[in-house]
Amino acid sequence: MADTSVSDLHIPGFGGHLIRPGDPDYDDARRVFNAMIDRSPAMLARCVNVGDVVAALAFGRDHGLTISVYGGGHSVTGSAVVDGGLCIDLRGIRDIVVDPVSKTARVSAGCTWGEVDAATQAHGLAVTGGRVSSTGVGGLALGSGSGWLERKFGYTCDNLLRAEVVTADGRSVIASATENPGLFWGLRGGGGNFGIVTSFELQLHDVGPTVLAGMLLYPAAMGGDLIRFYREFMPTASDDLACGIAFITAPPAPFVPEPVRGHPLAAVILAHFGEADAAEEALRPLRAFGPPAVDLIDRLPYVALQQMVNEGNPPGVQNYWTADFYSELPDEAIDTLVDRASKPVSPLAQVLVVAGGGAISRVDDAATAFGDRHAAWNIHYLSMWADPADTELNIEHTRAMSQSMKPWTTGHVYLNYIGNEGADRVRSSFGAAKYERLQAIKREWDPTNLFHHNQNIPPD
Repeated sequence: MADTSVSDLHIPGFGGHLIRPGDPDYDDARRVFNAMIDRSPAMLARCVNVGDVVAALAFGRDHGLTISVYGGGHSVTGSAVVDGGLCIDLRGIRDIVVDPVSKTARVSAGCTWGEVDAATQAHGLAVTGGRVSSTGVGGLALGSGSGWLERKFGYTCDNLLRAEVVTADGRSVIASATENPGLFWGLRGGGGNFGIVTSFELQLHDVGPTVLAGMLLYPAAMGGDLIRFYREFMPTASDDLACGIAFITAPPAPFVPEPVRGHPLAAVILAHFGEADAAEEALRPLRAFGPPAVDLIDRLPYVALQQMVNEGNPPGVQNYWTADFYSELPDEAIDTLVDRASKPVSPLAQVLVVAGGGAISRVDDAATAFGDRHAAWNIHYLSMWADPADTELNIEHTRAMSQSMKPWTTGHVYLNYIGNEGADRVRSSFGAAKYERLQAIKREWDPTNLFHHNQNIPPD
């Protein structure tokens, strides 16, 4: 529980809003996306500028408090909040400045991707961002940043030009290719281990305002044939094409035929970011593969694509996630996956199979801390359920499914997709050489491991 003696104190030089246990907004402020997480900070410091971040960090350090950082609160680990510690809450810092001439955006760390998409699309621009629009900018970008635009423009971290960082010793510094380049390298995939990033400068690209995108819905029994088709199709597909195959349960929505509702489906989520004629031509063989139960592909606003899976990923339910990268998906692997993915134990459960390649595989492997650029597939296993009484059933189902697929993994993982799976899992996601380099950066910028409430890279 919270340390009430600390909760009663004020933070010198802090101009934001302090939220303490017992305050009317305390429970709402400490709530995160994953309802499995129920933590009680001693205090939440809702910052409104960089000076507040510096003041709050100094207070937490001087009082020996465990520090957490709240950006979007979307992480399945719930690392934004910590029992009995100080939550440095960035949600009061939400500025977005778009420069349409240089095609860049300066984004404060309290913003969500929905806010970024709206601001950049006002100029016909975008950058790879979260597939769920409530995802926070900071957590996604620092964890590399997977999104629908990745095959076209790389991960979010590949588009990071500059970051403003409050370090463990209280300084506010710039990290870029020319200023503190070692820190900059670590921020691009190493997570929140090296400081509190208060703003990101991102390279934008011409996207939209409309794209050819949507979903094709098939019976789950066709899932194996679908993955086999995409296994052969995607390696030669244009970078303009984004593709994900999601095993879901059909919702009771008007666009779903009545007999299909409530039954397992394989949903193909597609987007093409090229010219209209090229997009129609590229998607023709995909539409021709077996008649889908529902064809929802159309010209859509880019922001609608970015919000497409929001309803299927609601806040406030129980979540357990894991993931792996795969270099190949042989028939045995596909059969193993489909057998389990098509038999969910919760109607909210999902398995997302995303094709790699494209721009992400052409970035120099040494350019960023991210650990696996050449995997052909990234599979995200998401258990979601409403009743806490079903926790054990859902976690066991997801663990068993991911374990059954281990023979085909690359040994690496996209860290934003996993929960607290231990130090070895964090280490293996980067590989030995990159992990050692990250530890050296940690020793330089955070030698006492002040920032450890995360997918932690300890200095030793």
